[in-house]
Amino acid sequence: MMRRLLRLLLLLVLALSVLVAGAIYLAIDGTALVARQATFTPAHIERARWLLARNDPRYMRAGVLRTVVVSQEDLDLTANYLANRYARGASQIVLQEGRATVRASVALPPNPLGGFINLDVALRETATLPRVERFQIGSLRLPAFLCNWLLDWGLSRMQASANYAAAADVVKQVRSRGGFLSVLFEWNDAVPGQLRAALVDEDDQVRWRVYQEKLVELASQPDGWRVVPLDQLLVPLLALASDRARTGDVMAENRAALIVLAFYVNGKGLAALVPKAQEWPKAQRHIVTLNGRTDFTLHFSISAALAATAGSPLSDAVGLYKELDDARGGSGFSFNDIAADRAGTRLGEWLVEGRGSADRARRALARGLGEQDLMPDVRDLPEFLTEAEFKRRFGGVGQPAYQAMVADIERRIAALSIYR
Repeated sequence: MMRRLLRLLLLLVLALSVLVAGAIYLAIDGTALVARQATFTPAHIERARWLLARNDPRYMRAGVLRTVVVSQEDLDLTANYLANRYARGASQIVLQEGRATVRASVALPPNPLGGFINLDVALRETATLPRVERFQIGSLRLPAFLCNWLLDWGLSRMQASANYAAAADVVKQVRSRGGFLSVLFEWNDAVPGQLRAALVDEDDQVRWRVYQEKLVELASQPDGWRVVPLDQLLVPLLALASDRARTGDVMAENRAALIVLAFYVNGKGLAALVPKAQEWPKAQRHIVTLNGRTDFTLHFSISAALAATAGSPLSDAVGLYKELDDARGGSGFSFNDIAADRAGTRLGEWLVEGRGSADRARRALARGLGEQDLMPDVRDLPEFLTEAEFKRRFGGVGQPAYQAMVADIERRIAALSIYR
């Protein structure tokens, strides 16, 4: 009897193994279902800013129903950017009347079965949240009822969680009409704190606090700084990252240093991302400059943090949008501000290029790292251009004269000693 039970158990394990292996084989494809890049333009960034301004949580009243409407173009671009950045893949969203189709391809590490996981999902509108009509992974098609049961189970778990309950109940209805997705939601004041807490994992929060405490120490120097060059804060933070990276994750340490510095420079404070940071030590405020200018510091530090965490396409687009916005009525379009954006982006990329970045940073710190190593001299570049003058002299973004200026900026950055 015992032998029979053991044989049965062995057969069940073998059958389950065969089923799992078969499912994996069917789920993996040799070619990508979707292959496309994501490119942000200033128009995309402007629409995103407008959408966020209209739905700024700081001005929402709890319990009031609101509707946010997003075009297929913007929704598709954002999803594809996230797939490009975080999954080494691509995605495509198509909105129809009462329905939506989501296709995505995720690149896999080298293996004998294939190079991609392809998803093909069809969603159907209901009176509340969408339901799954089709869910296919590679050649494997899952039953719609199973997918919907899993969605219901996941939602119920979120609703029962102290960390996600408020966020789980925000969305009331999702509709697709005329190429636009409309989301009816009811705001809850507890949502921002819950989402921010989930955005940064515990390990990163611990890292951020280490660099925040170092920044507090640096900003409390007895000589009573009022104006401080950026390198006097950046270099000690990178030195700390280099020391910690000997036994830890070099890229995570460098990211943490850049993020803490960026949020200090822009005056927002880390509590904008991590609610716990409200209780951390506060660094004394100083005027931070790069090549003698405060605007360069903002461009440089924010672009460096964006490049280290989210990749350069978004960093480039944010920096470019800022300059076009200035040209419409602010200080004007400045190629030297673009240079500060690009120099910050290059540093952020350089510091997270892999394990070798720790050795490169260590050697640069040993040689002595100053402002002249972070950003080239750009005093001769055109700045404070009105929109009309910018178009007259350079033809607009992407035109040959504009591209020549950008290429010159890139050459100057590449020539910095830190990258040679």
